[in-house]
Amino acid sequence: MRWRTNVLARVAMSALFLLCMGAAQAQKRGGIMTMSHIDSPPSPSIHEEATVSVVVPFMPLFNNLIVFDQHKEQNSPDTIVPDLATKWGWDDTRTNLTFTLREGVTWHDGKPFTSADVKCTWDMVSGLTPGKLRKSPRLEWFANLKEITVNGDREVTFHLKRPQPSILMMLASGYSPVYPCHVPAATMRTKPVGTGPFKFVEYRMNEMVKVERNPNYWKKGLPYLDGIETRIIPNRATRNLGFVAGKFDLTFPTDVTVAGVKDFRDQAPAAQCKLRVIGNSNLIINRETPPFDNADVRMALNLALDHAAFNALMNGGERGIGATMLPPPDGLWGVPPEMLATFPGYGPDVAANREKARELMRKAGFGPEKRLPLKIFTRDTSTFKEPALILADHLKEIYIDAQLDIADTPMFYNRVFRKDYQVGMNATGVSLDDPDQVMFETFACGSIRNYTNYCNRELETLFDLQSREADMEKRRKMVWDIERRLAEDVARPVTYHGYQAGCWQPWVKNYSVMVNSIYNGWRFEDVWLDK
Repeated sequence: MRWRTNVLARVAMSALFLLCMGAAQAQKRGGIMTMSHIDSPPSPSIHEEATVSVVVPFMPLFNNLIVFDQHKEQNSPDTIVPDLATKWGWDDTRTNLTFTLREGVTWHDGKPFTSADVKCTWDMVSGLTPGKLRKSPRLEWFANLKEITVNGDREVTFHLKRPQPSILMMLASGYSPVYPCHVPAATMRTKPVGTGPFKFVEYRMNEMVKVERNPNYWKKGLPYLDGIETRIIPNRATRNLGFVAGKFDLTFPTDVTVAGVKDFRDQAPAAQCKLRVIGNSNLIINRETPPFDNADVRMALNLALDHAAFNALMNGGERGIGATMLPPPDGLWGVPPEMLATFPGYGPDVAANREKARELMRKAGFGPEKRLPLKIFTRDTSTFKEPALILADHLKEIYIDAQLDIADTPMFYNRVFRKDYQVGMNATGVSLDDPDQVMFETFACGSIRNYTNYCNRELETLFDLQSREADMEKRRKMVWDIERRLAEDVARPVTYHGYQAGCWQPWVKNYSVMVNSIYNGWRFEDVWLDK
């Protein structure tokens, strides 16, 4: 067994101890931290939802087996630290991954945490015990999981069908909390129970989420805060005004535009903001509904996009043009700009691209005298609606007259899962900067989050091959080849990568922002308020 040794675990825990000791000398215990929120989470059950709206307010309730260091800006295999597991290691076949679990951890209801909880969680999430969850959006993350076995209360082994180094990245994500085996899935949707630094108090839709300090948290002395209140305010201007007035300690992590950061510097100069790429805005095209069952029409939509215009209008010209994976330097896997320019629709001559798009539309029976009416389905938040308006303007150039069809968050995802749309403007946040997460979840045949029903079995073979590859440079080139194929298939055209900020007041201490994920940094266990 090749263990990630106890030395690493001790070093990580010692570093945490020293960090906590340093913090304890300066921190002020107590206080309720307030955060603004863009909309109502569909439910508190992280394992059943597919939006950052859920992870941000509810990640503080839970722990993972392993987790990304909450104070390292870029998630990578090197930033993974112990959480409920104290050490882990592979066998010689690289298909059996064993975790040794922490002792003395209890759930919020006082029940002990054991290896059975880990097995129950991933049996549900992976579909090994089907029907336990209403839906499992990360099903494809763990499609390579053959079984989970336990050896007493403090050891658990993940048995894989083939080598997959990236499973450690997936287990470290904010989307991978351990659930209690004794609490029904239905209860986790209304009154979730975790082992984390905070306990659930209440969730009032369209109003707020409230959590309180867990006095029995296994990390002694943490958390510092008495609680966190996440206040749901649909209007961005109202949220921003509230932050400037000091009513909120933090903004929602993806809520402040490039222009908004400049405004904050004028109106609240002491506030701190961190701009980073947050994910991509993309077209979801229902490939089964005419005329979008026609490959020429789908390619015409792709060729109509002016990526530079999206980037200028939404990002103020900051870096934000890329394919599916996050563009460099924030992203570890993004296609280099010079290569990206050779992909369909990414060439710099927008006029030529659009002329080719009009040719394809005329071939499909459309033109100046027969324009295509279209409703662009999107979600009722600014990060969805604003690019949808830009898309509608671009489509006018290729004989398409588009209007917006807007739904609130629960209805949006319900309709998307039912394939009840023609063309949608979607935003995909970066839950994990790893090709396995993106490729299998977004493009694998039958994946619940493959909203467009795209299916290319030949390309899925390449997904498997890159997943096995342990050499990062070799794997990166394989990923770039897959990206080209996805662009040629118009699998899910990316319009731009959002470049936005989260901001926090000067009295919020020990808070860090991650540059290549908006899902993994919300534990808040060692944050304090100095006011």
